[in-house]
Amino acid sequence: MSLLDTLQQESEEKLKGGDIKLTSELYDDDKVPGLVDEIFTEALKKHASDIHFKPSEEKLMVYYRIDGQMILHKEFEKIFHHPIVARIKIISGLKIDEHRLPQDGKSSFVYEKMEVDLRVSVLPTNFGEKVVIRLLEKNPKLVELRDLGMLPNVLLKVEKYLKSNYGMILAVGPTGSGKSTSLFSMISTFDATAFNISTLEDPIEYRIPDVTQTQINTEIDFDFPDGLRTIVRQDPDIIMVGEIRDQKTASLAIESALTGHLVFSTLHTNSAIGTIQRLLNMKIDRFLITAAIKLIISQRLARKVCSHCREQYPIPKTYHDLLRKEIGVDPEKDFFYRAKGCEKCNNTGYRGRIGLFEVLEMTPEIEELVVGGASNKEMEAKAVEQGMILMRKDALYKAVTGDITIEEALRVMA
Repeated sequence: MSLLDTLQQESEEKLKGGDIKLTSELYDDDKVPGLVDEIFTEALKKHASDIHFKPSEEKLMVYYRIDGQMILHKEFEKIFHHPIVARIKIISGLKIDEHRLPQDGKSSFVYEKMEVDLRVSVLPTNFGEKVVIRLLEKNPKLVELRDLGMLPNVLLKVEKYLKSNYGMILAVGPTGSGKSTSLFSMISTFDATAFNISTLEDPIEYRIPDVTQTQINTEIDFDFPDGLRTIVRQDPDIIMVGEIRDQKTASLAIESALTGHLVFSTLHTNSAIGTIQRLLNMKIDRFLITAAIKLIISQRLARKVCSHCREQYPIPKTYHDLLRKEIGVDPEKDFFYRAKGCEKCNNTGYRGRIGLFEVLEMTPEIEELVVGGASNKEMEAKAVEQGMILMRKDALYKAVTGDITIEEALRVMA
């Protein structure tokens, strides 16, 4: 049983024992605002990114998403469901009497002098309204580029292309893989008083001094293409487009990269090589792709082993062949790491997250393969031959060095 499963089991045992569960006899209208504030406070104490209020036929469950995983926090009797949802609607400016349609709202919360934005989503279900709240710190501390978790040779490659005067750098991966954090880490390496830096975001997550940041607003038909057309008339040196969602945005971003601007953006793809096919599917010409793109950074987030309670153990023989084949280490001399769980990591064994990366450099050889219509397999083989470290290898390296567990490495590799 994993440590996460153990934590979940402990939570369920507490529920059965009455440590967490609130019975209907304890219900009091006056207590609801305090209960909601307590849920927010505990979420922030535990560094949760989201809070889920999930109704069932007989109860209301509250979950936190911590380091990407859902953790049960508390169970309420069903009588608490409507008052808690109503309280959340009130503070986020939503219609209390609307129960049939989805609603989105915003609010804020202050915890120990830290201001947090609450992005509220309400969805009708067969057991009543489900609420999910994204917690966004108003002035989060930017993660420095060297702290993202890139291997030294990968970091050097990224830093080399940050010195370019034009071209495009893409961060790609699924939702929640840390793409925006990586882009802002790269942008923060520039002196914003020496460069004219403009961003288009939806929403604005980090506030960077001296950087011109613009919020996209689709409700008034102000989208990424509209913003990009305007920004290029603002004499920019560096442009960040929060996300390439369609052919129009892709074309404008590539055009900007080819006309003397350094452009950063994100795209939803599963691999660095797969990004090229995604752009081709958007009807972007092969020659434009090779001319504009300098670097593609594919990434995922993995949970870090808690450094306060981790311990090393001999690598099981099951993994010996895998490690020898993939990363060329001697499994007899190296170790894996696991954590027992402590107060620092909420007894999960994990604390914080680290990036797993594969970085594709648009070399002349890769350009030739792209223009020639080579398969993804052929392009990947050439990139590996030229030094690209595949994400699965990056995950295994970090398992051996003690950043993540082998279970987490295999989960991300799956």
